[in-house]
Amino acid sequence: MILLADSGSTKTDWVLYGNNAIVTRIKTQGLNPTLQETTEIYSILKEELAGRIDATLPEAIYYYGAGCAYENANLRIRKALEQVFNTRNIEINSDLLAAARALCGHDEGIACILGTGSNSCLFDGKKIVDNTPSLGYILGDEGSGAHLGRQLVSDCLKKQLPVDVREKFMKQYNLTVADILERVYHAPLPNRFLAGFAPFLADNRKEPGIKALLNHCFTQFFQRNIMVYRRSWLPIHIIGGIGMAFAEELKETAESLGLSIGNIVDSPMNGLINFHKE
Repeated sequence: MILLADSGSTKTDWVLYGNNAIVTRIKTQGLNPTLQETTEIYSILKEELAGRIDATLPEAIYYYGAGCAYENANLRIRKALEQVFNTRNIEINSDLLAAARALCGHDEGIACILGTGSNSCLFDGKKIVDNTPSLGYILGDEGSGAHLGRQLVSDCLKKQLPVDVREKFMKQYNLTVADILERVYHAPLPNRFLAGFAPFLADNRKEPGIKALLNHCFTQFFQRNIMVYRRSWLPIHIIGGIGMAFAEELKETAESLGLSIGNIVDSPMNGLINFHKE
């Protein structure tokens, strides 16, 4: 049996697969070794996963995750998994490779992740041949939930949105300026906090100020991450909750830039199951 993991910063989807069938499917909170140490990752795995999957069952583990782009980060995930499961046959890959394999199959294409964070790559059908670095929610992550939330908070506090929209936002989430500053600069995982405001944007997407905000953020995503590949004829495939929630806005923005959107799916897991089954 094999254990597959697709992990973002907010949630992780685990699938135990064997004998041509899904044995069990489990969701836990997200993991990101760029932001979390091995001890914290292990604590989450022990509490939310260990008791639900027999440690002796997985013969191999294929983990795809946010933040798994560098060896030091990958080692944190590996050490935590080795403490939970008996197997040492563990392969750590980036969530970007998961997206490319699941979305493009064996064809050339551009694969993107738009969730709590964002990322993209140029895939030649076998491997990733180019990647614009994500750089995280402070320096990058354009078009992500964290970016959208950051822009919404900034526009509200700097009075760039109409009064009724600003008041509605602060009241809906019961926030003060002090609350926001504390959560962003002193509490853990501020990217999740900011991404949590995406539902407000979705519910108020017809408001002109919100529509302009979405267009601005998605334009930045395409200009700073996609157009640099200089493959405007290739379809742009997208995975992630933000991609699903704002598919219409993404397509409109892409078309205005001479780009075309391909598939938009919520999760790469079904594609990964097919890949590893083969």
